[in-house]
Amino acid sequence: MENLFRLVDNQDFFNNRRNILINGPIIIGAGPSGLATAACLKEQGVPFVVLERADCIASLWQRRTYDRLKLHLPKQFCQLPKRPFPEEFPEYPSKKQFIHYLEDYANHFGIKPQFNECVQSARYDETSGFWRVKTTTTSSESGRSEVEYICRWLVVATGENAECVVPEINGLSDFSGEVEHACEYKSGEKYKGKKVLVVGCGNSGMELSLDLCNHNALPSMVVRSSVHILPREIFGKSTFELAVLLMAWLPLWLVDKLMLFLSWLVLGNIEKYGLKRPTTGPLTLKNTEGKTPVLDIGTLDKIKSGDITVVAGIKRFTSNQVELVDGEILDIDSVILATGYRSNVPSWLQLGLQGEGFLVLPQMP
Repeated sequence: MENLFRLVDNQDFFNNRRNILINGPIIIGAGPSGLATAACLKEQGVPFVVLERADCIASLWQRRTYDRLKLHLPKQFCQLPKRPFPEEFPEYPSKKQFIHYLEDYANHFGIKPQFNECVQSARYDETSGFWRVKTTTTSSESGRSEVEYICRWLVVATGENAECVVPEINGLSDFSGEVEHACEYKSGEKYKGKKVLVVGCGNSGMELSLDLCNHNALPSMVVRSSVHILPREIFGKSTFELAVLLMAWLPLWLVDKLMLFLSWLVLGNIEKYGLKRPTTGPLTLKNTEGKTPVLDIGTLDKIKSGDITVVAGIKRFTSNQVELVDGEILDIDSVILATGYRSNVPSWLQLGLQGEGFLVLPQMP
């Protein structure tokens, strides 16, 4: 690659042949944010290297999402810089369409990530003014190897969903049925006729419950705390787009009140179905605590009809049952943990005192 060269003649600065100097920034992560950054650098003629721990771009979308997934926001808010979605794509592209778009995007800009490179540490060397990024590489030809990259600039584009969150729940290890995290879930087809407990009521928990219901399973959804549920569209207008327009003219607290009033007009009073709203407005909550409101795509109708049962928090599991904090006991066949994800950046990023030339990108849709 023209933007890579090995340093083998300066042993005072580098200590072995596996050190590689990058003539430009390193981008960690080949998801939407990493690809967008790479495309913008490419157009400016800036050399770069993209490191990706998986064997494909957008591995979260390709490996860890369910089949029915679609973008929750209109496509104009999710397209990457300098290349819009194809006009023939629907307003809310499917998982397959979004992956196709990302692959086409990478090909169009000639972005070729280095796959199967897992970052072990990234440290800013204040003496030299360079970042030192250590990776382990796995390939069928050379097996496992270790490499240290050296660069002036570091871009972290690994997103907020790198690692699954699996909470400790009393008795879960004693449960005899199938337990899987939402990242392993593909379709409700195999759950037909089964009693499934979905733990979590975020966007994933809501949508998996709907998918289970559509495949004739019997889902119960654990709602342990309050949650904001908004319609995906309000009177034919994207709720997200409407909120963006209102925020350009009104203070956030007022936009929150308007959004909740409009949601009440569309969805009705959701609290009578066991779905209590937080006291803080949905947009304020997103800004202050990072909690994203749920955009309803049909789950609420199934809750209202009784096809999806909302239940209280979990006290403990037994071999084939779950006891809830309100004393109710449910017979269940399977458990799906829609308990979210977290970033893995704190485990390998070492900022030091300066951390110059460092940028963390926000998560793309």
